[in-house]
Amino acid sequence: MSWLDRVRKKIPFIAKREGPDNLWYKCPACAQMIFMKEYEENLSVCPKCGHHGRIGPDARFDQLFDGGVYTPLPTPQVREDPLKFRDTKRYTDRIKAARTNTGEQDALINARGTIEGFKAVVGVQDFAFMGGSMGLAVGAAFVAGAMAAIEDKCPYIIFTAAGGARMQEGILSLMQMPRTTVAIAKLREAGLPYIVVMTDPTTGGVTASYAMLGDVQLAEPGALIGFAGQRVIETTIREKLPEGFQRAEYLLDHGMLDMVVERRNLRGELARLIDYLCPGKKAA
Repeated sequence: MSWLDRVRKKIPFIAKREGPDNLWYKCPACAQMIFMKEYEENLSVCPKCGHHGRIGPDARFDQLFDGGVYTPLPTPQVREDPLKFRDTKRYTDRIKAARTNTGEQDALINARGTIEGFKAVVGVQDFAFMGGSMGLAVGAAFVAGAMAAIEDKCPYIIFTAAGGARMQEGILSLMQMPRTTVAIAKLREAGLPYIVVMTDPTTGGVTASYAMLGDVQLAEPGALIGFAGQRVIETTIREKLPEGFQRAEYLLDHGMLDMVVERRNLRGELARLIDYLCPGKKAA
């Protein structure tokens, strides 16, 4: 035995203390390590660079509705796996895994509540649920949200976050594009506003339908918004796209958005829009 081994054996080592795995958050934009509590208190926005992280329906509703008080709408029941689809996994298994991971029934959740005293029905797409993909359940939830807004005589506000249509449902997923468009037309017939807030990312068939049909189009800073991916476009047109192409700020500069609003200001901005579009509609 060497002298080094003898010394090592005489040194009392203290067992490594276990700590929680979620104590720190690494910002994907600036790579800074942020104390998780600080990150959450800042509405899941990086305090160093302002990167807006992706959040789910529960966090969004808590931030948006007065006092974090809201009533979730029942999730519409639809036929699951209508095509009996299977790739590397069965579609039903993918749905079960997504439900286990998110605690939600599908990718779009609606809730009723008030925003600075104004009644509103708000729908939130959860990118964590199979990339927020649009299928039968998302289409049914969107229609249910729009009908609830008509019933309550209040605006329907949708927060989009999606990779597009759900390939496991084939043509049935694409049929949700005209279906949601009809629901938006019914809102307009009732004289009620339809407000879209695009979050990161909003792409594919969602962008090609209800994400771009709002009476007012908002987006969070830095949100990726587009139909096809940048590499696909560059390959097709054989040109290099401009810096920041398909980001919210670029789209604002080119007339596709009305506003880019930071998350901390979003609640107040939505209340201002509702007040302007539905004057005298404050809840009693």
